[in-house]
Amino acid sequence: MIRVEDLHKHFGGFRAVDGATLSIEKGSITGLIGPNGAGKSTLFNVIAGVLKPTSGRVFMEDEEVTGLEPHTLFHRGLLRTFQIAHEFGSMTVRENLMMVPARQSGETLWNAWFRRGAVAREERALARKADEVLEFLTIDHLADERAANLSGGQKKLLELGRTMMVDAKIVFLDEVGAGVNRTLLGTIGDAIQRLNRERGYTFCVIEHDMDFIARLCDPVICMAEGKVLAEGTVDEIRDNEHVIEAYLGTGLKNKAKTGEAGA
Repeated sequence: MIRVEDLHKHFGGFRAVDGATLSIEKGSITGLIGPNGAGKSTLFNVIAGVLKPTSGRVFMEDEEVTGLEPHTLFHRGLLRTFQIAHEFGSMTVRENLMMVPARQSGETLWNAWFRRGAVAREERALARKADEVLEFLTIDHLADERAANLSGGQKKLLELGRTMMVDAKIVFLDEVGAGVNRTLLGTIGDAIQRLNRERGYTFCVIEHDMDFIARLCDPVICMAEGKVLAEGTVDEIRDNEHVIEAYLGTGLKNKAKTGEAGA
């Protein structure tokens, strides 16, 4: 689904991404771990078109997409969520979802004035789809709640719901578990697995919770200092001495194995 070749992103003299090469297979849930400052979020931003690379290439389904704008990649089915949810706080949860699909008829003044019936039918269809998404995510009871009133975990579910309002092919999730209680994190994990299994979504997940990574992800890629350090199963990554040394320090192997230390 995604192939990254010798990708670099420099900010002055700082090399946030420094020659990263990796692949994300279609239909996988790939985990991306590493210490703070490893370049994970920057890598996501370059792939998703938020940042332009200094050098290197990005391919999606074997077609080069290096440097394309986020909205162009969005229309191709590549979506990216952020560590901090970006909801429209004054709008309801349902309205937040209805905003997602592009090129809606009501966006043009002509249609809003002279094709009100068509616009109304389209809005009703979007509302039905939004309600189906909310039911899938088990938060349909919040449909009419203002998004600003949601908890952190509920906002993360809303972000996941946005990806379901369009024909997503691959979704990049950046620290989906940050600030989320264990119960809601389990709900988020269930939704990711169902979207992967039932709807064919490909995911790449940045997360510090190794239990969450172990439950969902295969393979797991570890980054350090802007480079790909290792790739493998969760157990292979936990046993990799280079990974342990990179962000846990030596002598902490047992903690890494038991999941006591975050990724």
